[in-house]
Amino acid sequence: MYNISNRRYTGSKYKLLDWIEELVLENCDGEIFFDVFAGTGVVSAHMSKHYKKIIMNDFLYSNEIIYKAFLGSGEYDETVIEKYREQFQKINPNRLKDNYFSKNFGGKYFSDNDAKLIGKIREEIKVLKRSLSDREYCILLASLVYSMDKVANTVGHYDAYRKINNIEDRFVYELIRPEKPSEKFTIYRKDANKLVRKVKADIAFIDPPYNSRQYSRFYHVLENVVQWKKPQLQGAALKPQAENMSEYCRSSAPQVFADLIKHIDVKYIVVTYNNTYNSKSSSSKNKITLGEIKDILSSKGQTTIYEKKHQYFNAGKTEFDDHKEFVFITKVGVKNGK
Repeated sequence: MYNISNRRYTGSKYKLLDWIEELVLENCDGEIFFDVFAGTGVVSAHMSKHYKKIIMNDFLYSNEIIYKAFLGSGEYDETVIEKYREQFQKINPNRLKDNYFSKNFGGKYFSDNDAKLIGKIREEIKVLKRSLSDREYCILLASLVYSMDKVANTVGHYDAYRKINNIEDRFVYELIRPEKPSEKFTIYRKDANKLVRKVKADIAFIDPPYNSRQYSRFYHVLENVVQWKKPQLQGAALKPQAENMSEYCRSSAPQVFADLIKHIDVKYIVVTYNNTYNSKSSSSKNKITLGEIKDILSSKGQTTIYEKKHQYFNAGKTEFDDHKEFVFITKVGVKNGK
């Protein structure tokens, strides 16, 4: 079974969890933890044992489904989930006709047979939705996402596929390991800058996308499967028409970040940042400098910077010299130097 951390994701903070946890617990107090750009969800899941309420937000449809599947409040029947796991595993791809998914992604991101299976199972989950609870639907769909991500013919994202002549059949539908229903988590899929104007918390954890690589494009195959609108696809990477694009990946990122910090209603702000601003790859260069982050946060309160050397998962050939991860902790309303 898959845990929430069992997926490849650019910029994942999984290997930094203990360090982040230590810094937050030493410097911040409160009962409500707000994960503004939750990404994989591993930070919220890891920190949940320390807080009464966790607020999670991300603008990707696939991440929203994953949060609801692992951490949602809805009930689910384990026997129902297991029944469909067995049913999906018995499907013989050699008896399947081509479908939307196999026609587009077979022989590229997945083997032809694996792509047929993925497309068939996605259609089955769509039909089953009426008879499932919302949590059961999310669990079955998130399990498909994790199962396909495990065998995808990529380097960890879907900006391109690896050029291989004969891709092995490797797909096996396996389940995620969901938590018991809990009211602790509140899950959003909203524009972060709009959401912070409506949400009040004690601690905000902020890990936005800083470079020009749009996550909705990086993970377009997963977004496609979750939304299942079957759009027309374009280009060598077979992406749909651009949508759900982040302003944090544009040159206006410093202004957008400043707006976020100005309107967020918390006692402590925790921001993670890495020094890929000096990356040799233009697409990996941060749109916000370390100095800009510091100045923006300092305008909100007393800000301290912590740093750590870290092997960054960039899912490509990008070279980083002396890569470091930084954590800024701001005590809102406290003047610097006090």
